[in-house]
Amino acid sequence: MHGEYKVPGGKLVVVDLEVHDGALRGVRVAGDFFLEPDEALHAIDRALEGAPADADAQALAARVRAGLLADTVMFGFSPEAVGIAVRRALARATDWTDYDWQLIHDGPQDPALHMALDEVLTDEVAAGRRPPTLRVWEWGRPAVIIGSFQSLRNEVDPAGAARHGVTVVRRISGGGAMFVEAENTITYSLSVPASLVSGLSFADSYAYLDDWVLTALGDMGVKAWYQPLNDIASAEGKIAGAAQKRLASGDGAVLHHVTMAYDIDADKMLDVLRIGKEKLSDKGTESAKKRVDPLRRQTGLPRAEVIDRMLASFRARYGLAEGHVTDEEMARAEELAHAKYGNEEWTARVP
Repeated sequence: MHGEYKVPGGKLVVVDLEVHDGALRGVRVAGDFFLEPDEALHAIDRALEGAPADADAQALAARVRAGLLADTVMFGFSPEAVGIAVRRALARATDWTDYDWQLIHDGPQDPALHMALDEVLTDEVAAGRRPPTLRVWEWGRPAVIIGSFQSLRNEVDPAGAARHGVTVVRRISGGGAMFVEAENTITYSLSVPASLVSGLSFADSYAYLDDWVLTALGDMGVKAWYQPLNDIASAEGKIAGAAQKRLASGDGAVLHHVTMAYDIDADKMLDVLRIGKEKLSDKGTESAKKRVDPLRRQTGLPRAEVIDRMLASFRARYGLAEGHVTDEEMARAEELAHAKYGNEEWTARVP
């Protein structure tokens, strides 16, 4: 069995192993990490030899840590990373480069249709009828997207939303409310097979699926990092928020979508989001601006160029072919947008 795990912001850990009578055998760890002294690599292998095949990543990491000398230096990886690589080997996890990735980047669309497309395309990936897909959103109108479990009345000021022509929709993933405007926001979705995140905890999968965009931002001079559980941040504040939904249909798939702040109209945001008013009631608009660190200021690039550079970075790492939403997928999405995501019953399901 073969497993790989690229540590977010770090190095690649590779594990090859066999399982006999419920225990790990012939364990060999490798990678492009740094480790001192040399003998520590053999110590890691020995520590994992004979470990129960059903041990979780933390238990495996504990064995690695116990098997190393106190002066061991691990740079670019950790015992936890080794444990994750082992679990991915045992789960027969796939890698980004195992797939022919498809890009969908269409013109502006209604917020409810975006919610529906996320569900439909991820369901198609789960069924094996669509390759893993990166979809970049363009917004047809300003919107607030609330998380699946958020209270509508607690998150949105209906008078403020009406004043600014803001559409309110509810997504299928958890997390917090996002305020978006066409030229101020960059949003994308990853619809991926469940096997891509096999062996990863729910929390670890966020960092794993966000790693490519951190590299892309770094290439644009933006010093950003993953901030648990679901943020991408810089020294000046939050850049983006992510959310996920696991679909159990077919072989399973994961929807991972991210909304990034290219720019921000803090006054309008605070007029629409009640949670923003509550959190920032003692500090006002200036605090809102400091809490979010827009990409426009950090990069000095037009929004379209930021997107182009992100896609170029993804393409260079994993390949990315131009694709499209099929007629059948669009028909299903339009029906779902009308029946579910554009329906007040769904939007207000948590009043």
